[in-house]
Amino acid sequence: MKELYYKVAGHVFVFDTNGYEGAAEQLQQYDDFKTVPTDDTIFRLQLVETSLASEEFHEEIRQQDEGQEIVVGHLPSGDPYFEFWLGSRRSSVLVTTPDYRSAKISVESSWKFGVNNAIMILYALTTANLRTALFHSSVVSYQGRGYMFLGKSGTGKSTHSRLWLKYIEGTELVNDDNPVVRICDNNEARVYGSPWSGKTPCYRNVDYPIGAIVNLEQAPYNNIRRMKGVRAYAAIVASISGKRWDSQLADGLHRTEKLIVGLVPVWHLECLPDEAAARLCCTTTANG
Repeated sequence: MKELYYKVAGHVFVFDTNGYEGAAEQLQQYDDFKTVPTDDTIFRLQLVETSLASEEFHEEIRQQDEGQEIVVGHLPSGDPYFEFWLGSRRSSVLVTTPDYRSAKISVESSWKFGVNNAIMILYALTTANLRTALFHSSVVSYQGRGYMFLGKSGTGKSTHSRLWLKYIEGTELVNDDNPVVRICDNNEARVYGSPWSGKTPCYRNVDYPIGAIVNLEQAPYNNIRRMKGVRAYAAIVASISGKRWDSQLADGLHRTEKLIVGLVPVWHLECLPDEAAARLCCTTTANG
């Protein structure tokens, strides 16, 4: 199959494999999100054989994390330009139109790594003005609602989810790193599983109304309090992916963030990595 169509949080995108037969097998984490072909897509990504690498691009920013690096810039034409690096090797190069809806990718090494990161970035950029946000968060479901745990890297988001799974009966893991939040037409905030979940292979096509967003902070005790207004807004902004130096995208994310904090309770949990923390959080946010 030349074109692969996927739907995540109601948004459809297409990957043109250019006849590469191994694409679907390398993207098995997307299997639960396959959908039928349609013209109504948020972006189209095409795999090309000719290298897109350029020494003339203007670098805007680079982000590094655990041996991975993304270099973001633009070409002299103004087209956005991305390089994905794994260790000391460039994995792939992504070039898009200014609206990010049409893109090409050339792969040099680590095919799955490069293509997966390109798709995830395109998704975040093309949905920024669609009341949708890609979060860095671990999410569980409990009693028909989704509970999102935010925090800086190493804070214990995954650990807190595991504590709910272990001690709170009826809890299930929705996504462990990159869920999607969308404000639906009825102004309900919902959290969706996605094909991206960090180091934990949890790629579930499920969604729930959000019960609470909980910002975690390590502490030698357990304490939880409600956050409102500017503090609630600031608590979620740092966990949302986006190209914030692009004013149009930043404005779209800002509108979505304002809607989220107006619709969803936001809490701050100072905690130990123990059963008591999970039970306090659950009792307060879900049963309170």
